[in-house]
Formats: sequence, structure tokens, C-alpha cells
Amino acid sequence: MSKSENSESAGGSPNESLLSPYRALDLTDEKGALCGRILGDFGVDVIKIEPPGGDPSRRIGPFYHDIPDLEKSLYWFAYNTNKRGITLNIETSDGRELFKSLVKTADFVLESFPPGHMDRIGLGYSALNEINPQIIMTSITPFGQTGPWRDYKGSDIALWALSSYMYVEGDEDRAPVRFGYPQSYFHAGLEAAAGTLVALHHRQLTGEGQWVDVSAQQALIIVNLQNQQYWDLARFNPRRAGPCVYRSGVKWAYQRRIWQCKDGFVCFILMAGTTGAPGNTALTEWMDSEGLAPECMKRMNWSAFNIRADEIAVEDYEEITRALAAFFSRHTKSELYEGAIKRGIFLYPCSTVEDLRNDPHLRVRDLWTEVEHSELNDTLVYPRPCMLLSETLCEIQRRAPLIGEHNEEIYAEELGLSKSELVTLKQGMVI
Repeated sequence: MSKSENSESAGGSPNESLLSPYRALDLTDEKGALCGRILGDFGVDVIKIEPPGGDPSRRIGPFYHDIPDLEKSLYWFAYNTNKRGITLNIETSDGRELFKSLVKTADFVLESFPPGHMDRIGLGYSALNEINPQIIMTSITPFGQTGPWRDYKGSDIALWALSSYMYVEGDEDRAPVRFGYPQSYFHAGLEAAAGTLVALHHRQLTGEGQWVDVSAQQALIIVNLQNQQYWDLARFNPRRAGPCVYRSGVKWAYQRRIWQCKDGFVCFILMAGTTGAPGNTALTEWMDSEGLAPECMKRMNWSAFNIRADEIAVEDYEEITRALAAFFSRHTKSELYEGAIKRGIFLYPCSTVEDLRNDPHLRVRDLWTEVEHSELNDTLVYPRPCMLLSETLCEIQRRAPLIGEHNEEIYAEELGLSKSELVTLKQGMVI
């Protein structure tokens, strides 16, 4: 009987986490860690299963105080909160038997092994379904469980390239560029969490588990959906435009949108018609008060400004662009943002992490929370889950686990193994 079998239709108390009746066995590496983190944020009892010696993602930096250590990876901390942790070698027969015992009381199995690996070791979906017909297995791989690419490896840069998203990143006169920080599998993790919960809803209706097959490539194609429409509607491939935005069929096709200021960058674009007129007029007046608005800009009838028309001379457009650059460079992000809010101008700062930590709006939203790390004798700041639920708890309730931290709690207290059995399993590198 699974942990949740008798509680799927039961209502929880206002202080109870939304998905607290459910349990997940998390076998994923960094490709799927976010999926388990999201489920844990919603209250699922996530048991992170690592090989003896620790998960390889513990070696991903940065590290606490820049000291490389398996127990000090900030990457590990970030994506494994709200999880308990055990060590288990499922490549051994004893390890597989222990895993099967855990499956009996689990609702979800999350894994990111290459396609076919779980079947080869006797832990594929069919085998787990025999043990627990309600089990939901979620697999996260580069290209999915089917198709000619199913066995291909997929690095972050390869996935972005194959999603078509990288094609529009960078300057037009240079090759496409990658994102500065690997993000592809975070999108896959989000899709995996959503797919897992959809499968849970199906189980509530039918009593049946199922296999959720997540392709990281397809997750990124969804992210790039707006560019797909250009091709579907006009057989047009969007172009790289660097700090500009490219608009097809427009005289001023390249419009700058990222501008350097005193302490970073802001995002602003001259918008046409009645939508952009109030902000453009207000910005012109602001620039004029500092002696930086050129005559051609002051003469503009912004209500009639049409980015598709030929009414503005090339020289005037270039002069306006230079004037905007000069104006923005004289001010800080906060000066520009506060001035824009006051005047009704569509302008936003390009925020750094430090900016987010000091953001008054996010403080009011209570985004940041302190999590105690007794093993470090310190308290670290984390972002809370991004949603606020009016009736249920959605909070970071435990830090990421140490290696094998909950072995005794789960193996002895829940599965009933004796201390001598645990010693034997540890000596045999099973746990």
C-alpha cells in the first residue's frame, strides 16, 4: 500500500503542505534535481537516493566559502532542499531489492539515467508497476525514450543548439552564442514536475500509475515557441540582433533594447503609436530638462510615430539613438527605473542577483528565507518557492541532506533493518 493510497481524496489542514501524503524516490542527477525540489516544495516526502560516496552533482561549484567539498556545494544545496537523503547502490542485487521495498510505499520514481538503463537492471517501469500498480515513474533524458536520437548524450550547449533557441542569441554578424549558465535541464525539470502532477491527477481518476517521458530538447522547444510562429505564419527565421530587437518587414528593423548606464544596463525600446506615445513624450521631456534631447526628437509627434513608416529620416533616427545612449549613460539603474515609474516610461533595469536581494518588492513578497545549516554552524539565505498559497504551506522546511544522512531513519525505522544488517550492507558498498 502506498503512503498516499488512503489519502488522495482527503483534505489537509491549513498548516499542512499540499502534497504531504505523497512520497517520491529521487534517483536523478543534476538533469532532474529541480523536479524533486519542486515536488518537495509542495510537501512531497522526497527521498534523494545517492550512490555510496555521494552524488556526482555534489562536485558542481560554487562551494561554501570557495572550499571544494562534497558537503559544501551550493549547487547541491540549491536543488536538493526539502529532501531526505540516503545512499543506495542500485547496481547491486541487494541494492535493487532494497529499492523495490521502497517502491512499495512510494508514489513517484524520478530518474535521469540513459534510456533503457532502468530496464537493464530490472527496475524499468513495467517491473516497478508489478510491485506497485499506482507508481508514477518520471524519466528525464536529453531526447526522450523514443526516436533515433534517444541514445545520444545531450550537453547543455547541444540542447540549446538543437532547440533552435541558440540560433537567435548573439550578434547577426557572428556565430550564435550559448547562455552564460547551463539552464536546459532546469526547463526539463520544470516540465517533469508538471508532468508528474498531471499523472497524479490521472491516477486520482483511474487508480492507475503511468510513465512520464520528458525530453529536455522538447522542453526547450516549448520555451522558444514564439519564434516557431514566425516560421509557421511567414516562413521567416528570426535573426540574431544582439542588444537590439529585430522586427521583420520594418524600415527600422533593428531597434536597440539594451542600453548601458552608470552601473549596469537597462531595457528600453521606442514603442510606436498610442501605446508608446506617453512614455516617449515623457522621456523626451526628461532628456530635454538635462539638455540631451536633440531637436529632431523634440519635434517628433510620438502619437503618430510608426515604426513601419518612412517618415523619419535615417539621420534623425541615428541622432535619437545616440542621444538616448548618452542620456542613459549619465544615470544609474535605480535613477532610471524610479524616474521611469514616476513618468510612465516603459523601462526596466537588468537586475543582478545583488539587485534582487535588495529589491523592496521581493522583500514585501517575502521571497528570501534563512535556512539553518548546523553542519556549517551557519545560516544561509535561499529564495522561497515562487508562489504563495492562501490555504496551504509551501516553504523550505529542510536543508539539502548530507551523504547518507537519513539511512538509519529509513532503512532501520521504516524498513526494519537491524544495525548488523546495515553494517553488512555498508561494508558491501550497497549503502
